[in-house]
Amino acid sequence: MNSRRKWIVILCWLTVVFEGFDLVALGASIPTLLDTKHAGIDPAGATYVATISLVGVGVGAALIGPISDRFGRRLPLIACVLLFSIFTLIFPLMPNVALMGVLRLLAGLGLGGCMPVAVTAMQEAAASDGKAHSSTLTMTGYHVGAVVASLVALLVGRQWEWLFYAGGILGLVAVPLMWAKLPETSPIAEARQTPAAMDVPKVSIGDLLRPPYLRITIGLWVAAFMGLLLVYGLNTWLPQLMRGAGYKVADSLVLLLVLNVGAVAGLLAGGRIADRRGVKGTTMFWFAAAAVLLAVLSVKMDNQLVLNGVVFVTGFFVFCAQVLVYGFVGYLYPRHIVASGMGFVSAVGRLGAITGPWITGLLVVAGIAYPFSFYVFALAALLGVAAVAVIPKVRRGAPDATEAAAAGKPALHS
Repeated sequence: MNSRRKWIVILCWLTVVFEGFDLVALGASIPTLLDTKHAGIDPAGATYVATISLVGVGVGAALIGPISDRFGRRLPLIACVLLFSIFTLIFPLMPNVALMGVLRLLAGLGLGGCMPVAVTAMQEAAASDGKAHSSTLTMTGYHVGAVVASLVALLVGRQWEWLFYAGGILGLVAVPLMWAKLPETSPIAEARQTPAAMDVPKVSIGDLLRPPYLRITIGLWVAAFMGLLLVYGLNTWLPQLMRGAGYKVADSLVLLLVLNVGAVAGLLAGGRIADRRGVKGTTMFWFAAAAVLLAVLSVKMDNQLVLNGVVFVTGFFVFCAQVLVYGFVGYLYPRHIVASGMGFVSAVGRLGAITGPWITGLLVVAGIAYPFSFYVFALAALLGVAAVAVIPKVRRGAPDATEAAAAGKPALHS
């Protein structure tokens, strides 16, 4: 690996760590916030804070794609990390639920921009037949961040504020390193040096919703919606769900840790399998396995070892299924709008990220979150299978999407 790609891998991976850390920090804090009634928070207030945060993430993801396609990957990514870090750091200082929501909204704007740009840059730096693996490799950072947040939560106990202080400080430390070491990967930068590099037909964002991209876009959007519904629903509410099932709070935090360790293992395996065996079939299998395992979690298990094993395997399939959806993007959209394609897939997916915690929160308030939340999650995974079935297959040995665009067609077949 050359020095340029090494820094792209390290720094893009690090930016995705922030999102995983942040989400689990909030999820791990909710039981303590509710127990202590910090700033007057109650279950409805916790649902509001979790939901408004994801609204910010969705808006940030939608905005960053066109910005990144126009101005490059480097500066927008650094700006997003800076925005997220500042508002995360001061979040614990807010005196009421309304201001807590405002801070989470603003932090979410920055956080939402990090992942689409990081994954796009990683795909651009990857080999032409390694885009799924580059996506899953990048997203291991999300779950490493979640694992670290789970460990920090266990260490700090009821001192939940330190989770947000740690996340904000980590981001602020990363900004100067990114400024010094992160290279540009976008075709805009290439075009300034070699104008012929962009000698392909121009495609507008509106073309994503017209043939030949309409079928791709609809399938990707629905699959991303279902995948992020699962990811955010589980990571936000799993400790509270398992506590409602009768497990101890400490055991629930351990399960959150196990879930995300399983996710890292799944991502390391799933991307390589998808690049070798086909992105479409692999993604459908991963969603189907997730549906079965989520249904199994609706059954109370007395044996802690068995429960940990089921949660680990659930994490292995649930989180990788969602990330494999991003693996399609670099193969199927032209390179000069791939960040817009990735941004809108991520943004629509964020609607699922909002819906998952919101629906689960409503079930928590109603007192029926366990086991019904797991039934909802299993149904979402099955709908993910159906959505991926609509997406055309990537052709084996297909040219880069930019070359395919020059020929007037995406690199796929039905």
